Amino acid sequence: MKLIDSIAVQAAGIAGIRRDIHAHPELSYEEFRTSDLVAAKLAEWGIPVHRGLGGTGVVGTVRNGTSSRAIGLRADMDALPVQEINAFPHASRHAGKMHACGHDGHTAMLLAAAQHLALNRNFDGTVHLIFQPAEEGGAGADRMIRDGLFDQFPVDAVFGMHNWPGLPAGSFALSPGPVMASTNEFKIVVKGKGGHAAMAYNTVDPVVVAAQLVQAFQTIISRNVKPIEAGVISVTMIHAGHATNVIADSCELQGTVRTFRPEVLDLIEARMKVCADHTCAAFGASCEFEFVRNYPATINSEAEVAFARRVMASIVGEANVLRQEPTMGAEDFAYMLRAKPGAYAFIGNGEGAHRGHGHGEGPCTLHNPSYDFNDDLIPLGATFWVRLVEEFLKKA
Repeated sequence: MKLIDSIAVQAAGIAGIRRDIHAHPELSYEEFRTSDLVAAKLAEWGIPVHRGLGGTGVVGTVRNGTSSRAIGLRADMDALPVQEINAFPHASRHAGKMHACGHDGHTAMLLAAAQHLALNRNFDGTVHLIFQPAEEGGAGADRMIRDGLFDQFPVDAVFGMHNWPGLPAGSFALSPGPVMASTNEFKIVVKGKGGHAAMAYNTVDPVVVAAQLVQAFQTIISRNVKPIEAGVISVTMIHAGHATNVIADSCELQGTVRTFRPEVLDLIEARMKVCADHTCAAFGASCEFEFVRNYPATINSEAEVAFARRVMASIVGEANVLRQEPTMGAEDFAYMLRAKPGAYAFIGNGEGAHRGHGHGEGPCTLHNPSYDFNDDLIPLGATFWVRLVEEFLKKA
């Protein structure tokens, strides 16, 4: 592994920053302390700072030479509404809030790269260091773009990176095309006719109708979507009634739909609406159907993936640059990839053996209350960011 020596030397100090962020988690659009810390560090290293995009977003800019080319590097800053069960010294000090997805580590890796880039400007062009709020459901990337991110800080390409538990530490994974799914939500209110549960023949039971809908929705994937396409419909909530001897007037279903391609999403939404309307009508009920499209699919550009893979291989060797298996999880970096060419990569976080004394008994997986970022990734992730910049903005 070919780490940059100066980054490795400074890694312990950056790990201390990471643990400080972990101990003080902030939810989407509440990253006030975190953005203050990030901005202060960038300023300390002589990097001009712009604040306010997306509310709490921070952008640092490092320039060198005369080239007009520019690259964007993005890290997310927000935590999750999770109660941490780890008991090590840097565990969350705020009840119900936790860095359970490693955004503290993503911020730390980009800070380590920023420090090196500011001191060793071995490139010709401009680097925009994008510290983004509200990835966890808040669409902070979209808000930063709508606030003028790429108008004020134009780039030729933008790159992001996420730690990935289960992927060996010391490895990367990256692939072209769709790598994370779109995320969409639905809510259906089935309206029947309530009454006494002992005289169900006088009612239109919305729970029975809802049960039929759950089964019917699964046939959309198995009988309407091509087998070579990916799609998931999950009904995750069903709410009805307040007493065992009363059939309710209505029943509410909610859930999620995940796909990679808009055409598949269009088909799923249309078929769900038809199933809901006609199944309800068949039972003498009616329904309200709501379908909300949230994050689009994260789709990597082929040229930028090939470029990033070459940089990764120069650091960890070809054997440790793996194929990025697409996941039905979602990521709002998708908005940046809709606006600019680029790539979103995984960096291996290991199986959890890095966790210190006092960690929870659960697995070291994303969104788990026993999770912790692997600080050994900081010099590797930062080295990748720096080498990516140096190659993308290579001096003539």
